[in-house]
Amino acid sequence: MSKTEKILSYSSQTGVIRAKEIAAKGIHREYLKRLENQGILVRSARGVYTFAGAEITANHTLVEAAKRVPNGVICLLSALSFYQITTQTPFEVWLAIPQKSRPPKDNLLPFRIVYMSGKSLEEGIEEHIIEGVPVSIYSLPKTIADCFKFRNKIGLDVALEALRECWREKRCSIDEIWRYAKICRVNNVMRPYLESLT
Repeated sequence: MSKTEKILSYSSQTGVIRAKEIAAKGIHREYLKRLENQGILVRSARGVYTFAGAEITANHTLVEAAKRVPNGVICLLSALSFYQITTQTPFEVWLAIPQKSRPPKDNLLPFRIVYMSGKSLEEGIEEHIIEGVPVSIYSLPKTIADCFKFRNKIGLDVALEALRECWREKRCSIDEIWRYAKICRVNNVMRPYLESLT
């Protein structure tokens, strides 16, 4: 099997590949550039390529983000959109990264970076398989608590809409939300809104 065939086989299985993954297999990145020039691969972010024939879903940008920033976690508006709990359709991928990490520099894939640390960063992460790729996304109750924590960035109206929709559709319990409200240190902010639901 030629190097080109190896790349095509790998990219057709995963849909999205990183230049680093190809380099780790002992294949020079120049092969990716050639396949891009032939229209077989599409460069969708810095060091990230999508197989032109891949079945692309509505959550494709989340897959690209997971490949581009492996230590990032999909959060806030992007997570709400994934759970179909908001009327907002973010054009940027909202990503939580560790406090002292450098933000990704990318012109192709727009990011909104949120810095977190400790339990606020580590708790509530779920792994979802999208287009065959594992993507880290905060759970719905954690996302709702985050919306209140970052209400100045996304708007209190968005946080309240998410809380009401989640409760109306019985997608998570008050106890689950309350647990993450304490972790994110927004329990005092959220208390009156949670009490109004019960």
